[in-house]
Amino acid sequence: MSIFEYNGSALVAMVGKNCFAIASDRRLGVQLQTIATDFQKIYQIHDRLFLGLSGLGTDAQTLYQRLVFRHKLYQLREERDMKPETFASLVSALLYEKRFGPYFCQPVIAGLGDEDKPFICTMDSIGAKELAKDFVVAGTASESLYGACESMFKPDMEPEELFETVSQALLSSVDRDCLSGWGGHVYVVTPTEVKERILKGRMD
Repeated sequence: MSIFEYNGSALVAMVGKNCFAIASDRRLGVQLQTIATDFQKIYQIHDRLFLGLSGLGTDAQTLYQRLVFRHKLYQLREERDMKPETFASLVSALLYEKRFGPYFCQPVIAGLGDEDKPFICTMDSIGAKELAKDFVVAGTASESLYGACESMFKPDMEPEELFETVSQALLSSVDRDCLSGWGGHVYVVTPTEVKERILKGRMD
């Protein structure tokens, strides 16, 4: 078993019309044993920027703390919030810096940039970015997430339809992966508000 699969995770970010959704499962396991069913994998950096971290739970928390530290320094120096593109470059640089002993994480970054344009991106554990116009996935359930998102996604969805789509994609995908699941955690972000919802899924 790969170290990336040790705790199990499922992450997906999807773009809508001037909005985006980012969703994760809630399971923390040690291989096949479930330890917690309310584990946080999505973190809010600021009002319009979210970070999802799949992979090894301990590394995810360490990486998040380092990124919050860097973002706060940026806010103090620049007196503004970081743009999603800038933040993606920061995460990439931070990961590449540690490429010989990497953080075992696969981040998903989602945010609203200039003119409320949604930005989503994912990268591997050494910071190689993958940008997308529709959706990005990460974690142990990524293969089934690709299939579900590919069939359900359509461009320019309104926030409510986007929530429905991303939730159905997540729930149907984690049922096909025994290392992730136990409900879901979904954020839908528009220029004016952030909606957070908890999904109930199969508890096995």
